[in-house]
Amino acid sequence: MAWVYLTIAGLFEIGWAIGLKYSDGFSKALPSLLTLLAMGISIWMLALAMRTIPVGTAYAVWTGIGAIGVAVLGMVLFGESREMLRIICLFLIIAGIIGLKLAS
Repeated sequence: MAWVYLTIAGLFEIGWAIGLKYSDGFSKALPSLLTLLAMGISIWMLALAMRTIPVGTAYAVWTGIGAIGVAVLGMVLFGESREMLRIICLFLIIAGIIGLKLAS
């Protein structure tokens, strides 16, 4: 169940990171509120996952999920760079996450 919590935490991390962009520096009420809610859920789920998963593994996987998700959504929603080197680096992060899962 801890890995489910960690995955949910990572998804909410993606949500709050993208929400920061839409909140426009916390100047827009609804996006700001949703961003803060996503932050809280993300941290709470991370804390639940860390009951079982070692802190180094949990934190690395959590940030990895967030980094990959935000990078991909940045490309899709905001027209950010889609250079091949960037894509390769995202796959390296995915490989690292898989490695950490297998090693724990």
